[in-house]
Amino acid sequence: MSTGGTEDAAGSGLPVVVVCGPPATGKSTLGAALARALGAALLDQDVVTGPLTAVVAGLLRADDLDGPALSGATRTARYATLHAAAEDNLRVGRPVVLVAPYTTERRDPVAWQRLTDRLRAAGGTPVMVWLHLTPDALLVRLRERSADRDREKLKDEERYLAVTDLAPPGVPHLAVDASAGTDRQCRRILESLHGT
Repeated sequence: MSTGGTEDAAGSGLPVVVVCGPPATGKSTLGAALARALGAALLDQDVVTGPLTAVVAGLLRADDLDGPALSGATRTARYATLHAAAEDNLRVGRPVVLVAPYTTERRDPVAWQRLTDRLRAAGGTPVMVWLHLTPDALLVRLRERSADRDREKLKDEERYLAVTDLAPPGVPHLAVDASAGTDRQCRRILESLHGT
């Protein structure tokens, strides 16, 4: 893992893999593959909170689901929902894969510690996996997926890259190249979890 050492991925708790990174890095695809491999609950923020977020977006007349107007109004509630579901799964003995940008937790060691403490209290051993791409590759992915929510981002690509946090996390993490195939990404993460 990067950034000053590793957390004990082979600790006594159930695995909690926190898959994070910028939009279009393949978080959902990797999360699903990891959940299958681990027999884990897959908690993808877009799936778990997406329908309600869409309702709020309509009320706020917000086109960009990742934009500041909507994310500012819903972030706390969306992550609280995700984490409560993770805790419930851990308490019944199910490993968890969490999929979300985790922008704050990537940058702020206090926020990351607060989350890890919460997940550990429920019986988990959290590990952050950071998917990364070069800026050019990220734009290619955004164009290729042609999602409605990316329309605003692609109107001014330079501005989007300037305001998007592409820096590595400032907390312990496992950096994974998002341009590698999903099988290769999974193998790397599973090897890290099992200490091989």
